[in-house]
Amino acid sequence: MKRYLLSLLGAGLILTACQPEAPGPFDISQGRVGKLLREHTFSQLDSIYATDSLVRDTTRLKLGLDGKVEVYEKGGKHLLTLSPAGDSLGRIGNIHIRDARYITDKGISLNSTFGEVKAQYEVRKVITSLNNILVLPKGSDAYFTISREELPASLRYTSDQVEAVQIPDKARIKYLMVGWD
Repeated sequence: MKRYLLSLLGAGLILTACQPEAPGPFDISQGRVGKLLREHTFSQLDSIYATDSLVRDTTRLKLGLDGKVEVYEKGGKHLLTLSPAGDSLGRIGNIHIRDARYITDKGISLNSTFGEVKAQYEVRKVITSLNNILVLPKGSDAYFTISREELPASLRYTSDQVEAVQIPDKARIKYLMVGWD
């Protein structure tokens, strides 16, 4: 009987050790940013972030519209800025990651460089704007902004399209965003 119980206990420990870890409060994966899931709406934010502070756009709120919501940790650290999807369902469209503790399932955070992004993701598209370069990876909700200041001088002040191969590996990420539109 003791052997039987010991073997059951051993099997239980092995199964428990093999189960995947639950996502952490700062994990970013497909359809998830920390506690927030893609299907959550603005009306659910108070219960999702019950232990945190929410700052709402009161002008849009008075009009009955969802506006940007800033999420702060108790203690004042700015975690996220949430923007509406623009539909009538009250869904979240874009998430601006403000805290470097948030990390993608491939290990990318606000402290990462373009070289790290390139090593983990296949770059689908690079969009050039006046002050920044937007990097859109394949197969991810996340996207990354790099300041033109991180580029070589010959590319900083031109209106030409910047290609991924022209971005230095050491270029730091300025913004980490997640788009659910």
